[in-house]
Amino acid sequence: MLKPEEHSPNAHHRNDPHQATDRTFFIDASSQSLTAIPSEILALKELEEIHLENNQIEEIPPDIQHLKNVKILYLNKNNLRRLCPELGTLSNLEGLDLSSNPLVTSSLPVISCLRTLRELRLYDTGLKDIPAVMCKTLHHLQLLGLTKNHLQSLPREIVNQTKLREIYLKQNEFQVFPQELCVLYNLEIIDLDENKVKVIPEEIGNLTRLQKFYVAYNCLSFLPELLSQCSKLSVLDLSHNLLHSIPRTLEALTEMTEVGLSGNRLEKVPRPVCKWTSLHLLYLRDTRLHALRRSLKRLVNLRYLDLSQNHLDQVPPLLCTLKNLEILALDDNKIGQLPSELSALSKLKILGLTGNEFASFPEEVFALESLEKLYIGQDQGSKLTCVPENIGKLQNLKELYIENNHLEYLPESLGSMPNLEVLDCRHNLLKQLPDTICQAQGLKELLLEDNLLKKIPEDLDCLVKLKVLTLTGNPMEDPPMKVCAEGNEAIWEYLKEKKAMKRMAVKLQSWWRGLMVWKGLGKFEELLKVRKKVKTSLKDKKGKNPEKAKQPVKGKKK
Repeated sequence: MLKPEEHSPNAHHRNDPHQATDRTFFIDASSQSLTAIPSEILALKELEEIHLENNQIEEIPPDIQHLKNVKILYLNKNNLRRLCPELGTLSNLEGLDLSSNPLVTSSLPVISCLRTLRELRLYDTGLKDIPAVMCKTLHHLQLLGLTKNHLQSLPREIVNQTKLREIYLKQNEFQVFPQELCVLYNLEIIDLDENKVKVIPEEIGNLTRLQKFYVAYNCLSFLPELLSQCSKLSVLDLSHNLLHSIPRTLEALTEMTEVGLSGNRLEKVPRPVCKWTSLHLLYLRDTRLHALRRSLKRLVNLRYLDLSQNHLDQVPPLLCTLKNLEILALDDNKIGQLPSELSALSKLKILGLTGNEFASFPEEVFALESLEKLYIGQDQGSKLTCVPENIGKLQNLKELYIENNHLEYLPESLGSMPNLEVLDCRHNLLKQLPDTICQAQGLKELLLEDNLLKKIPEDLDCLVKLKVLTLTGNPMEDPPMKVCAEGNEAIWEYLKEKKAMKRMAVKLQSWWRGLMVWKGLGKFEELLKVRKKVKTSLKDKKGKNPEKAKQPVKGKKK
């Protein structure tokens, strides 16, 4: 599921602290291997935004108190264990990121002094609980990031965070949904992914401003009816729970744009889903589907549909009415044929057909002129033995994945696909590559592991954009396996030397021909005939007089 940016935004430019003036308002000293905050930075009293993330800073010095104007301070990914009391004097601080530091919980209460704080990020800090005093005093907090800790509950005082809009609790140890959240009426985003929550209370319906709700990878077996009162809900991720259905009341959520239901025990597409006509993304991967509802065709705004890892044995034509589809994943089903109406998906850019039961390559895909990525590797299911030449019709194709099949050759038309960048042919039975592959000038990755190749085209080094070439698991002779093991540079050097020697041989042959003609010995073709006759006559002489050859020469001992 697409999620908002939880972490510190990337800095747009970098200032050298040694050259900064006292009128500097922004400075970026991230990823500089610093073990302490430079005194030059602490002397810049006008600073408003400081980036010190991804260093090895072990402490915040007391002189931090001189930075009275600082509003943004990012110290994530350092080695901080304790917070100094002087940090609490930064009366204008609005954004603080202390993520990925081994913080001692007892030093956190100093944060409660930062009354103007709006965003606090404490991801991956080993927290087992949150000091209650922090929740009592930070009345302006809008974002609280607590992902990847060991929290099992939140302090009751969290109810004081009436301005809180976003809370991130992913990858903790919650077994019970934090009931206190249900009174924070301004909440817009709740992320509880990857916990052990079994029940969502009906009081969730009080959060009428909730827009994005992430509860994937939990233990939910049902949803509350009153979730339908969260009328602004647009993103709902329920993936990988224990759901068999969802309440009919959720049909009222008319603003839904993204829904994740993958990894549940649905067996049928839930009826409310077909009512959410504003849906753009729908994830139904591994939901034990055998068929699709006809009413699914109402989802005319759908752009992404994931139906992979189900039990579908055909693609119903109704899917072809979803003309705004850009990504369709049908991998790991039991599909043996595609509908002729597939050409109606004129906007389709990515199609996944891996691991199905196609007896031959499904040529219906050649009508998808906008296709950019095609996945039809067969790690399971029936194996394809050839790729038709008509694949050249897919002129916009950028990536073709045909691994794990029984292909013995590739089509010549691959060379006429100007946009092809990735060609994955691993684990096939290829004995040779077409020379036309050297004309695919856009190719960046050519994956050929585990085939039967003994040589590669000598002009392959003409593919100037090719950065990845894999040949392991082939009985290579030209170039030799030793050269192939040294990597691309060695292969290109081998091909260049081979072509240089070939050119030299041609030049020498041309020179010899010219010399013979210049000396008046006749045309080159005639010289070859004479040469052959001489060789033949010598052989005949040797064959006719075997005894003479054995007789001793006069004047020598027997």
